[in-house]
Amino acid sequence: MGDYQSASALDRDRLREITSNDEELMREIVTELIDDTSRHITLLESAVCEGDSQKCMRLAHYSKGACANVGANSVAAVLSQIENTARSGDLSTCRDSLMALAREIDRLKSQAVEV
Repeated sequence: MGDYQSASALDRDRLREITSNDEELMREIVTELIDDTSRHITLLESAVCEGDSQKCMRLAHYSKGACANVGANSVAAVLSQIENTARSGDLSTCRDSLMALAREIDRLKSQAVEV
């Protein structure tokens, strides 16, 4: 579907850099990121169902930035696709991308266990 498939789910070097290699803080940040992004899937689904491309675009943009900041690359890549697709008004493609987003969050969860 896109660039996210080749992106790592979690850039541990980036995460170590922003946490000064504090393992407890790394776990805390990744756990909160997963929880927050999972909540945003529900909000994104609602925006798509409501036909609100602007809301969908804003939500995807917010989550994309949070994910990119901590190195959740593949999730950020899917969110970028959703943001760009919502910008063009193609909400049916956004709906399909939400399934990819859920898969990438699951992949992030499995890699986060190793943090």
